Amino acid sequence: MLHHYNITVKGKVHGVSYRFATLRKAHKLGLTGYVKNLHNGDVFIEAEGKEENINKLIEWCYIGPPAAEVTEVQAEEKELAHFRNFEIKK
Repeated sequence: MLHHYNITVKGKVHGVSYRFATLRKAHKLGLTGYVKNLHNGDVFIEAEGKEENINKLIEWCYIGPPAAEVTEVQAEEKELAHFRNFEIKK
C-alpha cells in the first residue's frame, strides 16, 4: 500500500546540497514526489511510496548531507498525488 507524506526540514538546510542528497536517497528507496527549497530557509518534501521506505527517508531527513544542521523535521500524512518520479523543484 502506498502512502504520501509532506515533510518539512528546518535548520541549516540551504546551500548544503540537501535537495540533491534527498533526490539520491529517494531514488534509492524507490520513492516518488519532489523536494524544494522554501523562501523561509526550510526544505519541503512530498514523498510517496511504501510506508517502510518513507519512514527511512524521514529518519534520514534528521541527518541529511554532511554539511546540514537539522533542527526539526515535521512529517504529515496526506492524500496520494500519484507522482511518476522524484525530482527537484525550483
